[in-house]
Amino acid sequence: MAKGEGAESGSAAGLLPTGILQAGERPVQESKKKNQLSICNKLCYAVGGTPYQVTGCALGFFLQIYLLDVAQVDPFSASIILFVGRAWDAITDPLVGFCISKSPWTRLGRLMPWIIFSTPLAIIAYFLIWFVPDFQQGQTLWYLLFYCLFETLVTCFHVPYSALTMFISTEQSERDSATAYRMTVEVLGTVLGTAIQGQIVGQAHTPCVQDANASTVALEGVNRTQSATSLRETQNAYLLAAGVIASIYVICAVILTLGVREQREPYETQQAKPMPFFRGLRLVMSHGPYIKLIAGFLFTSLAFMLVEGNFALFCTYTLGFRNEFQNLLLAIMFSATVTIPIWQWFLTRFGKKMAVYIGISSAVPFLILVALMESNLIVTYVVAVAAGVSVAAAFLLPWSMLPDVIDDFHLKQPHIHGTEPIFFSFYVFFTKFASGVSLGISTLSLDFTGYQTRGCSQPARVKFTLKMLVTMAPIVLILIGLLLFKLYPIDEEKRRQNKKALQALREEASSSGCSDTDSTELARIL
Repeated sequence: MAKGEGAESGSAAGLLPTGILQAGERPVQESKKKNQLSICNKLCYAVGGTPYQVTGCALGFFLQIYLLDVAQVDPFSASIILFVGRAWDAITDPLVGFCISKSPWTRLGRLMPWIIFSTPLAIIAYFLIWFVPDFQQGQTLWYLLFYCLFETLVTCFHVPYSALTMFISTEQSERDSATAYRMTVEVLGTVLGTAIQGQIVGQAHTPCVQDANASTVALEGVNRTQSATSLRETQNAYLLAAGVIASIYVICAVILTLGVREQREPYETQQAKPMPFFRGLRLVMSHGPYIKLIAGFLFTSLAFMLVEGNFALFCTYTLGFRNEFQNLLLAIMFSATVTIPIWQWFLTRFGKKMAVYIGISSAVPFLILVALMESNLIVTYVVAVAAGVSVAAAFLLPWSMLPDVIDDFHLKQPHIHGTEPIFFSFYVFFTKFASGVSLGISTLSLDFTGYQTRGCSQPARVKFTLKMLVTMAPIVLILIGLLLFKLYPIDEEKRRQNKKALQALREEASSSGCSDTDSTELARIL
């Protein structure tokens, strides 16, 4: 009887497809192959971060000095443009996140259509930011309108691109690797933005007024008789740089669209109803690790944004390097690009929290040195190269740690999906809003201390204010951020536990889906 049962079993097995007999092994093997990203995939994904960085770098480093000395907007109006533009940029992040969360999946995915359709409008708005209209009365409204419009459109690109991190693979190691590629290319994007904007604009010498206390009549006379041609050349240089950067924006968007495909979580496809946005928002904002991560990086990001926003004016007027600041920016960004892979190795070897403590705090000694030293070009270049090491850490770590928070959330709320855009959009929202406040206040402080538009030199109070904005204020913000970051609970041990638990959840979901399919096929065959 035993022999007969064995023969019967073998005969039945011969009727069944091989895939059903190996159903337990197939999901895991197929899942691993599906979640592996090629170098080409990672590079195409990484290139998609360039448009946001190359335009953001140009605006962050050059918009303030452009408004004050090229467009000749008064400091108070410039502060309004910078503050309202950044504040509006912050508000659009959760709004776009809300719209994305309501978007259906299409043949291109849920995120890609936003990237594709926002690109052509964004480059038009970006070009018009750097155009000086002939009329004087409505200049403030002109720059405010197109600055806000561009920030809205680039948000429609960047929020879905940031959330795409969670959909290029379900493997945490693959996402971390892709994030390292992304950060390296994004820092290269800032180098590219700095090089294009700085070198093209640097070739045109913006005219200045030798006597900072010259009367309005005298200033108008200088504008009409001595510097009209030179000023027009500078304006054209800004337009040329804008055109080149807009072209790069389009090329990178095309590469991203053609080279990356969205993947849905296996357990997400089993959910019948999408998560309501405001319920998802309440759950996200009540997730402790997320709030602590935001609190820590809010202050450290503000520190670097203060340096970014005031660096050109600081080099021009406090250090006296009017024709060197674009090269100093290149030194910082090139150093940051080179050290991104080093920080990626460091965080995998010693953990992300340790990388934060060492990477971010390494900027403090160099900022102190800048505050204390006399104007010396060689020393300034050395400090710039050294500071780039800390800038690299500031670029890499926030975006490397946010997926860990989202994974932790998914484990605590396994049946809630579609919240990734909320995580990413509000992560950016708080930083942008605070940076708008800081830039508005810093530009207003220059107005109160007597900033002279297009002056070849500035009063001592203005120089001192710029030094404080670039050195002491960032140091205080960095120290506060590091103290808050000690409360962040996801260390390396916690991260490994979450990885194992998520992998078990995905394999269970894949096996369940495969089991249902195979049961149907088995019933049909029998």
